[in-house]
Amino acid sequence: MSVPFIPTVPPPLPPGWTEHRGPNGQPYYFNAVTQESTYSRPLPAFPVIPGQIPVAQSAKKKEKPRVKTPIPGTDWIRVETTEGNIFYSHKVEKRSVWTVPEEIKEVVEQLERDEEEQQRQKALRKEEEAREVEEVKQQAIERMKAEAKGKGKAVKRKVEEVVPVDEVVILKKAKVDEEDGDSEDAEGEEDSDDDSDMEDWQREAAAQLAAEAEEEKRKQEEAKKQEAEEEKERIKAEAEAQKKKALNMPQRVDLSLDEAKALFKTLLREKDVNPLHPWDTSLPLFVNDPRYVLLPSVSTRKEAFDEYCRDRARELRQNKVKQEKRDANPKEEFEGLLKEEVKSTRTSWTEWRRQWKKDRRFYGWGKDDREREKRFREYLKELGEKKRAAAQKAEAEFFALLKESGIATSGAVWKDVKKGIVDDPRYDAVGSSSLREELFNTFLKARGTTTASTFEPGQVQPASEGADYEDVDDVEKERRKRERKERAVKEREDKIRAERSKLDAEIDKSRSGLNKEEAEREFRTLLVDAIRDPQVKWESVLPQLNTDPRFTRSVLPVNQQLHLFHAHVGQLRAKHLANLHALLASHAPSLSTSFGELPVASILSSSPATKLGLDVRALEDEYERWNRERTTEARKAFDEMLSENSFVEFWGRLGKIGGQGVDKTIKADDIGEDDEELVDMKVLAKSVDLNEVVKVLRNDKRYLTFDHVPEQRERWLRDYLSHLSAPKLSVHVPESS
Repeated sequence: MSVPFIPTVPPPLPPGWTEHRGPNGQPYYFNAVTQESTYSRPLPAFPVIPGQIPVAQSAKKKEKPRVKTPIPGTDWIRVETTEGNIFYSHKVEKRSVWTVPEEIKEVVEQLERDEEEQQRQKALRKEEEAREVEEVKQQAIERMKAEAKGKGKAVKRKVEEVVPVDEVVILKKAKVDEEDGDSEDAEGEEDSDDDSDMEDWQREAAAQLAAEAEEEKRKQEEAKKQEAEEEKERIKAEAEAQKKKALNMPQRVDLSLDEAKALFKTLLREKDVNPLHPWDTSLPLFVNDPRYVLLPSVSTRKEAFDEYCRDRARELRQNKVKQEKRDANPKEEFEGLLKEEVKSTRTSWTEWRRQWKKDRRFYGWGKDDREREKRFREYLKELGEKKRAAAQKAEAEFFALLKESGIATSGAVWKDVKKGIVDDPRYDAVGSSSLREELFNTFLKARGTTTASTFEPGQVQPASEGADYEDVDDVEKERRKRERKERAVKEREDKIRAERSKLDAEIDKSRSGLNKEEAEREFRTLLVDAIRDPQVKWESVLPQLNTDPRFTRSVLPVNQQLHLFHAHVGQLRAKHLANLHALLASHAPSLSTSFGELPVASILSSSPATKLGLDVRALEDEYERWNRERTTEARKAFDEMLSENSFVEFWGRLGKIGGQGVDKTIKADDIGEDDEELVDMKVLAKSVDLNEVVKVLRNDKRYLTFDHVPEQRERWLRDYLSHLSAPKLSVHVPESS
């Protein structure tokens, strides 16, 4: 092979190529047209120096990428060329370097260690496999040698017997002509022939033994598999036998679909299944009953269960309303509501109506609110009379208590007197302590006008100097009347004062409400200006807030400030999570994208992940949660696509004609013989299979979303079609007699 002449001066570069120097002084070449770079000097397509041996450009193959290995967690790719060179390329920035970048140096080293470990494991596995194969070969050879000991002589004799006579003669002639050395060579050739025959036989026997071993292994595996299947079938048969024995279920039950559904609903009613509970929660209550299997499929059972729940819930509501109507007396209920809730004569009708207008006891009686308000006003008058009568009775009994206590002088002190009467129920009958003291003073004044001028405290009045007790009673009655009037005036003033205080309190409350709204608005503005980190804590940001006058002059309580702070931080976190989800969607457009396929390092260095303070574990958890949510949304969109597609709806229902539907609405006998159009449509509907439906849906994005799970998507489609009911008969289709 001739070696081409290589000049000492390098040939010129082809058009478009330029020479450059790297940081370490190594030259490299760049093509501005093709955007290619290489360390190998490009050669011209034709020789340029006369007299030299032409060196074609194709003499050296162009260096191309051979193996591309993504660097985990980064946007870099390690590329190995056909010449064995290695460089690193950034997918996003579209740049390549021949040395390992510092930012991925640790990841590359870990990748190389993993690859070395994989190569070592692979080499170990190969060594183990080779050793096992060698052991099998050695065992086969030893067995063949043992068997060949008895068969070798017979084979040799057989070979000698079949040798033709001419060969024997030639062999003997060779022995006469040749010397002893030649005879030894002949014997060696004979031995070599025997050895070659033996080797052929050994190879044949080894192949046969290997085939027999493989066949034996296969038979053993089939036998084990068959035994396992037989054991499984036996266990299943025993379980079914036990179940049938426990349930005492007949072998065959000939029931129509309506009869089976009626029995199934009877089962649900007997088990008292709550109509508000879902299927999965209620299933353990009746799954072991023999009537559970009367319906042919789970879908029909769920349909019957839903019908039962609707009917049972409606029945329970109606029974509850009827029972309430039977037990309730609207007039008595309204009166009871008045007695229970109206305790003060100052109760406002407007406030009371606003509070109880949705209560059945309120709106169950009366033609309208005018009649109810009239009765409310009457009740307030009755309540006032009852309270006045009770107050008068309590005052009279309190005066009797004071008289029984033995007070005989106007110098008695209420603080000392009440200690002796505080345990008497007539003392508590007067609800106000100030009123009790006022009544005590009134009693003393009445006693003082009749007794203080005639005798000293502690003395007994002589009989000759006794006063007219009837006059004393008249004076006392007059004084009581005057005191009662004064007390009524005072109560009226107190009532007016209380009403004015209530009105002032409401005004202050309204004013404080406006001030509170303004304070909350100002505090939210402060939070927006001062806090932009969703990971910040209240304790850490408090020193910063204390420097702002909007915080120091805030009238909001601390708990309200904390509530607004947490709400603001939650809004910040929600915003950054939305940005993170958008970033994840750009890197994982498909639902089948796993977390390992994402550029984790790039995402962790992004602004949303940095703001949220996520590490690899937290990012993986957030990705899994987000992927589950969008899978659920995609599943809902898939169902909406099926429900809104008229082709699927029309041909799916039409295909149920002939008793094939869920409720067997239209049977084969219901179709008239003269209705050729309906018969043709039925035949055409039978020709529309699942593939035709898929052709209609395959261009929809909601259908393409589940390309990674085609079997599951097909099962969803079949379930949807199986739940479609047959169409009702049209007017022109004759009904069967």
